[in-house]
Amino acid sequence: MASFSIAVLDDSPDSWGPVSIPDQFKDVPYYSSFNKSDRLGKAADWQSQFQNKPRYQQRDGASQNTIFNFYYQDDESSFQLVDNTRAQTRRPYTNRRFQNQRGNMQQRQPWNATIQSARGGFQQQQQQQPRRDQKLQNARNYQRPGQRYGNRDQQARKRDPSVAINAEWRELDTIEFSKLNKLDTDAEPAAVDLKLAGSLEFYDKNFDRINSKSEKSLQRTDRVFYAVSASDDPIISEYAKEDAATVFATDSVLSHLMAATRSVYSWDIVVEKRGSKLFFDKRVGSAIDQLTVNETATEPPSDEGRPDAVNSPSSLADEALLVNQAFSQQVISKDKSEKKAETVPHPFVAEGETPAAVAYKYRKWTLADGVSLVARTEVDGLTVGKGKTGEPKELQLTIRALNEYGGGTDWKKKIDLQRGALLATEMKNNGGKLAKWTLQSFLAGTDLLKIGFVTRQNAKDNAYHTLLAVQDYNPKEFATNLGLSVKNSWAVLKYYVELLNKQEDGTYLIFREPDRNAIKVYAIPSDAFDVPVAPKDEDDSSFATNA
Repeated sequence: MASFSIAVLDDSPDSWGPVSIPDQFKDVPYYSSFNKSDRLGKAADWQSQFQNKPRYQQRDGASQNTIFNFYYQDDESSFQLVDNTRAQTRRPYTNRRFQNQRGNMQQRQPWNATIQSARGGFQQQQQQQPRRDQKLQNARNYQRPGQRYGNRDQQARKRDPSVAINAEWRELDTIEFSKLNKLDTDAEPAAVDLKLAGSLEFYDKNFDRINSKSEKSLQRTDRVFYAVSASDDPIISEYAKEDAATVFATDSVLSHLMAATRSVYSWDIVVEKRGSKLFFDKRVGSAIDQLTVNETATEPPSDEGRPDAVNSPSSLADEALLVNQAFSQQVISKDKSEKKAETVPHPFVAEGETPAAVAYKYRKWTLADGVSLVARTEVDGLTVGKGKTGEPKELQLTIRALNEYGGGTDWKKKIDLQRGALLATEMKNNGGKLAKWTLQSFLAGTDLLKIGFVTRQNAKDNAYHTLLAVQDYNPKEFATNLGLSVKNSWAVLKYYVELLNKQEDGTYLIFREPDRNAIKVYAIPSDAFDVPVAPKDEDDSSFATNA
């Protein structure tokens, strides 16, 4: 009778699996280390050493399973593989579908295609050419959101010059913005206060607590603002007679010159050279005192053939000027107990006029040996703050306002929680205007720059506005956030002074070109911008009566 024997099985009462390993299996690998992210393969992969799969290679060398790889021990140098078939390699980044379509089109092309194109096909090609050219032009002029290319030159050509340049004017110099940006000076010149005139009143701190839930309507003001040029200023005329300086200007004109590289629109400044003195003035009818809106934005405002439109550049500039004037007077304290700063009488007020609460500070700087500057600057208010040691101190203010005209963002939703992001957007869209405000604060020596955020009550109505918030900034920190170098601004001003001091006595024009980033300096006749006066008719009695 057949019999068989049962193998002895080792039973482990404490674990699962064999208790011991037989001698003939001790050298066989039974485990390979792996990571959790490894792809499961075969226990014995005979082809793994010939495959190149960098997609599944692991960073950790221990996770590469090389234990079960097959290695042939004998010499294989004498072995050669004979294979006459050509390996098919796929070219990277090719579209097979497009290649197949192109090949099919070549196959379907008739043998007499050349003759047909020479006869009737050429006429058809001429008919389709204008459509192709139009599509190509549209593709070139395509403008992506947030970018300004394609039709950049076309937009630049649409900007009008601030003044018509006469062909008879002699050009002295053309200064590229890249050259002005490289100018530098050793240190900022120190200022000396000469006189404080006008009316300097205190700021109402209740406006610092305004937010989107406690907004206030912006109130119109009937006070009179004065924008007198340097040559017409009686106080500057006195300093000129006393030879107190060699250069005379106002802060609005100086800020345009010092922040010239941040401007986009065209502007011009008239300079009178009388002996060793230079007077930087604005032209009659100039828009120097107007405030641009979104001048440096990616998509600046456009009149679209309607200069009188609500959102045209000229209408927005007038609106921004009125908003700033109304805001600067509304935030002044109405409390009679608040004392005013001691100043000299107002130099420009006429009988029966109520001047705006603005103080004119006359200051002097030494630009170089024998070259000094006297300028009229403006201080908009006072507030009581803390000094360096914590004691109460009067701080002078420069008060300005940014206004929203419905260009895309909703300030009411962002003013409380995203005020920093909102200001960063304004620095991008109104970088030139903010740079001029910062430089005016430096020229006046004010301690704080207070900026109000004003929006329209109705996006289509530019007559009624709402004040959403007021924020104060340190001028030095604000200049840093703008990327504005005050030393470079002073160096740019010195460059103009040195250039014009080399010229003969006469009238000169500093002109910002509208279609390129450059400044041109012209020598012009002294009567180039004189306004012609209509001759008086002796027989016309109505003219004299109305006058």
